[in-house]
Order: sequence, then structure tokens, then C-alpha cells
Amino acid sequence: MWVSLAFLSAALLGFYDVAKKQALRENSVPIVLLLNTLFSSLIFLPAIISASFSLGWFEATPFVEYSGTMGDHLLIIVKSAIVLSSWIFGYIGIKHLPITIVGPINATRPVLVLLGALLIFGERLNAMQWIGVVLAIFSIFLLSRSSRKEGIDFRHNIWILAVAAAAVMGAVSGLYDRYIMTSLPPLFVQSWYNLYQAAMMSVAVAVILIIQGKKSTHFHWSWAIPMISILLSAADLAYLTALSRDEAMISVVSMIRRSSVVVSFVCGAMLFREKNLRSKAIDLVLILIGMIFLWLGSK
Repeated sequence: MWVSLAFLSAALLGFYDVAKKQALRENSVPIVLLLNTLFSSLIFLPAIISASFSLGWFEATPFVEYSGTMGDHLLIIVKSAIVLSSWIFGYIGIKHLPITIVGPINATRPVLVLLGALLIFGERLNAMQWIGVVLAIFSIFLLSRSSRKEGIDFRHNIWILAVAAAAVMGAVSGLYDRYIMTSLPPLFVQSWYNLYQAAMMSVAVAVILIIQGKKSTHFHWSWAIPMISILLSAADLAYLTALSRDEAMISVVSMIRRSSVVVSFVCGAMLFREKNLRSKAIDLVLILIGMIFLWLGSK
């Protein structure tokens, strides 16, 4: 069951990346992020209200209503800060880079999660997992070479660094999620972390407006903006529900979720008419082969 939920989350994440790329066209990153967190908060607001006032609206669903202790809420605030940091870097990067480059870089997050599990939780990689790690790293090297044909140098491009930072923060978030999901219900985590993120982004946008003025928050409406929230909320809920299962493995779940790169790559080729697809496709295949080895080694 948890593996199926991870694959569902992956498919939704692929379409989320496409909606995000579309929404950021000629739009300010902070404004799109703020609207994303606000819409996501509205989606899960009924869960907060029902749990806070013991209304039992979700009793007939697979999700447990839970209002949480102060300690639980502190855990969620930390998660919100980590995820929001990853989003800020990721949104900045995807706004300025082809999605066919951003997707494969994001696909390396499972490698970072495995390395984190190795250092933090004392896990040990077997032979197949090491093959997967080497293939993923090699694919990034090849991707950096193919991206130069588009004038993008991995070593000196600030947008590449932003996407890389997003990947690192995303890996930290994955390891932290596994830690908190052993004791917290998925619906509680999803609903409150969206609300805390909306509060954080509201403060951030207010500060940006004070310092830089309205020119830094240019905006025009796109229906891709609410789609970001809908797709991400569904993807995250499936992901957190998968992690809440005792038998779930964060290394495998994280690896499966990065297969979303297939959806974003295909859509990037079809919708955004991006260039140099043949060499990028080879890099993508190598990443996916690496992910397969990681999965086989984690069974």
C-alpha cells in the first residue's frame, strides 16, 4: 500500500512541477509562493476546524483527526521552515532554468536521503545501492556537460546552485519527515504545516514590499497557480500517509517520488519546447537506472 501511495505522489509531483513552471512565467516568486501556501491552507482548513472543535468531519475517512500538543506544533513549525526554504530555492531555480534540467537534478534527492540515512541513522548501503548512487552522480556530471550547450555552466550558474540547495533542503525534509511521521497523523501534519508556511510567507512578502517596493512583486493571474496547491497538497498527503506506515522506508519512498521527473521531462519537451532533449534523455535514463538499483537494493 505504501509503495502505491509513493507512486501516486510521484505522478502528482510531476504535474506539480509543470504547473509551477507555468505559474512562474512573468510572475514574482514570493507572490506565487504566498498564494500557493494560502490556497493549500484553505484546502486543509476544514481539517483544522474539525479537529480543534471536535466536529468529527473526517471520522468516515482513513484520516485521524488530531489537534496536537505544543510540542507537536513545534515539530511542524520546524518542518514548515525546512520545506519553505527548499521551495524558495526551487522556485527561484525553476523560474530561470529549463524544466528538463531542473527535473533530473531534483531526481538526485533520494541519493542525498540515503547518504543522510547512512550518516544520521547508521544505515549501511549494500552493493546495489552504491551502484545506484554512482549512476546518479555520474548522470549529474553528464547533465552538466549537456547543459553547457544551452549556455548553462553548473559551476558558475547561480540558478543551478539554487536548485542544488533546494535538493539538499528537500533531502533534509525527507529525513525529518520520517522522524516525525512515526508519531503524528498525516492529516494533522499536512494541514498545520501549510498554515504555518502561509504565515511565514506573509511575513516574508511584507518585508520584501517594505525593502524593495511593488516592483519586486509583479504579478498576473494564472490558473496554474491554484493547480500548484491542489497537485502539491494531494502529492504530499499521499507521501505522508505512505511514511506513516510502519513498514515504509524513506529511502525507497524518496526514490519513487523522484520518478516524477519522467512526467516533468515529457511535459517540458511537449509544452515548453525545450532544447537539447536527446542528450538530456540519456542523462534521465541513467538517473532512472540508478533509482532502480536503489530500489532493488532497498527491498
